[in-house]
Amino acid sequence: MANERILFMKGQETELSKAQCQESASLGTRFLVMGSLNYDYIYSLDHIVEPGETIASVKLDKACGGKGFNQAAALAKAGAKVYLAGLVGSDGGELLETAQEFGVDCRFVQERDNATGHAIIQVDKNGQNSIVLFGGTNRMWTAEYVDSVLDSFEKGDVLILQNEINGIEDILEKAYARGISIVLNPSPFEDCILSWQLEKVSLFFINEVEGEQMTQKSEPKDILEQMLFQYPNAAVVLTLGEKGAWYADREERYFCPAQKVKAVDTTAAGDTFTGYFLMAQEKGFSAEQCLSIAAQASAIAVSRKGASVSVPVWAELQMDL
Repeated sequence: MANERILFMKGQETELSKAQCQESASLGTRFLVMGSLNYDYIYSLDHIVEPGETIASVKLDKACGGKGFNQAAALAKAGAKVYLAGLVGSDGGELLETAQEFGVDCRFVQERDNATGHAIIQVDKNGQNSIVLFGGTNRMWTAEYVDSVLDSFEKGDVLILQNEINGIEDILEKAYARGISIVLNPSPFEDCILSWQLEKVSLFFINEVEGEQMTQKSEPKDILEQMLFQYPNAAVVLTLGEKGAWYADREERYFCPAQKVKAVDTTAAGDTFTGYFLMAQEKGFSAEQCLSIAAQASAIAVSRKGASVSVPVWAELQMDL
């Protein structure tokens, strides 16, 4: 344990006791995000850099991010009881402080002897982005760390995973064995994902690029058909950016158009959609309503600069459903 340090603030304990588990569960579904924490370096440009091209950045911003961090922040801002597990370097204090300001419980975040992960993000004048990731501590997950986190969770809890950390296949198997519901956003996509035991996933969040990579289909309806054929016990949310989003399971299928707004920065749009869909589901809204709520939250997020800071709180939504 010489190179491992537990990070927690504001009087938090490092693990949940059985009594705390029961008390927390009585307050509603507990969401556990096991994922990445990054520092985002955001370069504002006229256009995304082409191969061989050098251009000047108009502005440089630094922000807290990572898909794990952003999805946990979105859930917390939506009002969920959410725990974040992840690894940072000795410079990770700002990530924890920011997450806790949003309402995320960070008692499971630990420090490792490496640089904190970071992302180089180009944002063009139309709000489109291009991202390069450096894994850093996000790639230092161990089986022992996974066990230490999952031991505090049980059936009825919901686990949210992405693909910016190592060890996802191990996490899938161990969480499923504990009866925890699994939500997977297979981003960034890698071919090895298809070899995982994805039949253990209850809900997939994919965009159209990931959908094509997973199914070899290009049309949204074909992607949904193939996903449900491959994983018949799962539900699928397929996001299409400015074209809207689909929800599909064995019994239902719904489409929701995207709300028309001027995009300033699309960095956390998908993570916002994921967090708000899950919280709307927790509140008992129908799948169709969950799509509408998530679309509205994402529209607000893309109209603002930044990643997690752009995510709205629930009170900002107009609930005309």
